[in-house]
Amino acid sequence: MKICVLGAGALGSSIGSVLTEAGEEVYLIDQWTDHVNAMNEHGLKVREGSTDKFVKVQGRTSCTGIGPADLVIVLVKSFHTREAIEKAAPIIGDKTMVMSLQNGLGNEETLGEVVGMERLIGGKTYVGGVLLGPGHIIAGTKGKYTYIGEMDGSITERITKVAEVFNRAGLLTTVSENIVGMIWDKLLINVATGALAGITKLPYGGLYKIPEIRDCAFAAISEGIAVASANGVKLSVEDPEKIWLMAAEGLPDEFKTSMLQSLEKGQKTEIDFINGSVVRWGEKSNIPTPVNKALVASVKGIEYWMEHYGAQA
Repeated sequence: MKICVLGAGALGSSIGSVLTEAGEEVYLIDQWTDHVNAMNEHGLKVREGSTDKFVKVQGRTSCTGIGPADLVIVLVKSFHTREAIEKAAPIIGDKTMVMSLQNGLGNEETLGEVVGMERLIGGKTYVGGVLLGPGHIIAGTKGKYTYIGEMDGSITERITKVAEVFNRAGLLTTVSENIVGMIWDKLLINVATGALAGITKLPYGGLYKIPEIRDCAFAAISEGIAVASANGVKLSVEDPEKIWLMAAEGLPDEFKTSMLQSLEKGQKTEIDFINGSVVRWGEKSNIPTPVNKALVASVKGIEYWMEHYGAQA
């Protein structure tokens, strides 16, 4: 299968490397020139446990010259989704499938507006990874599950084929008849800890020791559950405490959420697509979401401070 990964950060590179090793024709597309050059010159350096190996991947800084892909996996930051898929026009053919494995809510709608909802397949992954430097990652694919599905819940030949390709590569992949619900499941896990970790600067070890933080997380999750219910979304778990505990399952005390990592690097976060999604859907459904509104306001305040005052600190 010809697969193009838009956004070759830690997650995109992890997934792209195992698909490449399985014999698929994979292109890792990213605007970070040093990263792409390092991958093409030496191969992608992949650390598993205490050992490094090199995987001969194909890196690109644009989609030109590749030709139509069978599958495009979108893994850019959510606020870059529209720009990335518009620039991907050269790899979108008559039968190209487009799948988001991004965090948050709303990416599928954006992609559908650009390429058509008929091309879209849904996905959620618990695969991880760490970008150590240009062309060098820690892979987090072992034992981590990925769920994919048609947006209408049907089981089609094309979705079955994608699952077969992923499983053959060692990516534990299940076809779901409720991928929209699974996207919301993952959203609520991010709602549980992302903003609170970003605001407090706490890794999980500290975050899970403070009862007031837990109570705030429960309230934010409860708002998300109410909004999902009002919109007919079927969640796999509707207990805030279970979702709070699931968010930290198997993760070390030093684990930092992606929102905290972004803020530590002085970068914009995906708050609008996580807690902000709960707020937006709540407004459409007349469901109050005061806790998520406060979390969005706090993170946006930190972003503004970094941009306008951070250099003076």
